Amino acid sequence: MLSANNYFVLIRPQRTDMSNDAIKQEQINKAVWNACDTFRGTVDPSIYKDYVLTMLFVKYLSDVWQDHYDTYKKQYGDTPELIQELMKNERFVLPQSAGFYSLYEHRHEPGNGERIDKALHAIEEANIVKLADVFQDISFNSNKLGDEKHKQDILRHLLEDFARPELNLRPSRIGKLDVIGNAYEYLIKNFAATSGKKAGEFYTPPEVSELMAEIVDPKEGDEICDPACGSASLLLKCANQIRKGNDGSKNFALFGQEAIGSTWALAKMNMFLHGIDNHKLEWGDTIRNPKLLNENGGLKHFDIVVANPPFSLEKWGVEGAESDPYGRFRRGLPPKTKGDYAFILHMIETMKPKTGRMAVVVPHGVLFRGSSEGKIRQKLIEENLLDAVIGLPEKLFYGTGIPAAVLVFRKDKTDNNVLFIDASREFRAGKNQNQLSDENIAKVVDTYKQRENLDKYAYLATLEEIQDNDFNLNIPRYVDTFEEEEEIDLVTVRAERKEIEAEIAKLNEQMDGYLKELGYGA
Repeated sequence: MLSANNYFVLIRPQRTDMSNDAIKQEQINKAVWNACDTFRGTVDPSIYKDYVLTMLFVKYLSDVWQDHYDTYKKQYGDTPELIQELMKNERFVLPQSAGFYSLYEHRHEPGNGERIDKALHAIEEANIVKLADVFQDISFNSNKLGDEKHKQDILRHLLEDFARPELNLRPSRIGKLDVIGNAYEYLIKNFAATSGKKAGEFYTPPEVSELMAEIVDPKEGDEICDPACGSASLLLKCANQIRKGNDGSKNFALFGQEAIGSTWALAKMNMFLHGIDNHKLEWGDTIRNPKLLNENGGLKHFDIVVANPPFSLEKWGVEGAESDPYGRFRRGLPPKTKGDYAFILHMIETMKPKTGRMAVVVPHGVLFRGSSEGKIRQKLIEENLLDAVIGLPEKLFYGTGIPAAVLVFRKDKTDNNVLFIDASREFRAGKNQNQLSDENIAKVVDTYKQRENLDKYAYLATLEEIQDNDFNLNIPRYVDTFEEEEEIDLVTVRAERKEIEAEIAKLNEQMDGYLKELGYGA
């Protein structure tokens, strides 16, 4: 055991049964999902998701640390001081007794919950710049896990689940870091599918995130923001667009803000598990207290702004909006019980003057509701900021079955037209949740780029046409999806009816004959 400045590695028992096997993403995904069995039936998924995701993060840190230590030991076994110095350069520092395998070795001893909490605190303190406050909303010693005996058993099983060979997450074994990030996303998606209405607080369906990322078309060097980032899945989709098209380039910066502490923590861990350190995620209410500011205390501007804000949030902060120091509501004050335009106006104000582009998910009411929302909508259109309105299918989003739309805004428009796309009828149907297929996404993106009329699917409306509709953006006003019914030939129908009546009369006659034979006749 190497000990230095209270940081050390607990030597892990060697396992040989799977160490040389090729690891598939599906194996990792299945193993981490099976770890949830410990909680099922006794703890609600909306609660236990935080425990499973946090343990996956700790397990990964521990396996990376151990893997690198073993590598250095093979190379410099006779010079522990050198190994000590090399380990100081690790992406994350693992403090004494805070590693997964230390927790695992003591799993049969009383106090699992307290021991894990202490380990999380130690990891946070040792990596304060990266992990400050990340674990403050999670306690493995909480009574949410039951009485002391039940909690002790649950946590012992959880540690044993993550010690399984399938969840040996050493880089030398699994290769690319994306495998772990993808497993983390897989867990979040599955938790969203089982968490009902609460799911919308932390997760946007991956197909919708993919669509939005392709629409805004991120480039190298872009600064990208999500002011209601949830678990950061939408930001990560934007990052992946850049990495895919530029040989894994990390020449971009991600920014986000999230109001719910536990969800913000998920986002931070999600970023790190995807290998993205060039991010800044803030915890707080974006409307009441925006934290992504420039050096002068004003709102920071971004090349890309994307979000899936909470639909029609009732208590969004209207009480402080009239005196907003950032001037976000100069176009009008959203209604006090519907915060959709509060988020839209915030996002508009954070777009860079020349390169800014934006995509936001909204309920359909945003397209046509009147009063103050109608006035705000009119001003945004007259300023030539609105670029496209994309109607999505119903039952795409977790926690709600209503259809939604994506509004696209740009600061670099070359015309004053607005493209309307009705993609609501093309999807892959599911029992509880519909999905967009790759083909569905490609059609929307291609139509958006072509910016031309497409029968029963897309229409490029002029400013004058929108004015004639009183700035109502309801998609059926622009995209005609009416299907003419086939004309009915009444003469043919009458002839068919007579044939059927004759057949019925013949059957009745046969039935009467059978009844007479049986003695029921008159």
